[in-house]
Amino acid sequence: KDNRSRFWGVYKRVAEEHDGEFLERYTGDMDIVLVFSGLFSAVSTSFIVAMESSLSPDPSETTNALLTQLVQIGLGNFTAAGTTPVDPTSTWLPSAPLLRIHMVAYASLSMSLLAAFGAVLGKQW
Repeated sequence: KDNRSRFWGVYKRVAEEHDGEFLERYTGDMDIVLVFSGLFSAVSTSFIVAMESSLSPDPSETTNALLTQLVQIGLGNFTAAGTTPVDPTSTWLPSAPLLRIHMVAYASLSMSLLAAFGAVLGKQW
């Protein structure tokens, strides 16, 4: 054997050892990222579901406004009742801090799912 073929044989053995250690280490790291991002996504989703009701107006306010209008009509006070049904939801807006909290929650869920997607792509590669 000449020196070139011996060099490439040694190079191949060392490269396979290095690549094997590299893949083993990063496969384990990607498993950890998948578990963490999966758990974080589940917890984040549960918080988002619990906070969803704060993004819509309280239905009891609409009911109370309509009942007040019906009572005014029943009492014969048509001027206080108005000509159109009361819709308190048309003036309702969520507060700015509430919107910021929801934006952060959705952003964290998106980043967690993106991390899980990246780990899955890395494991399949």
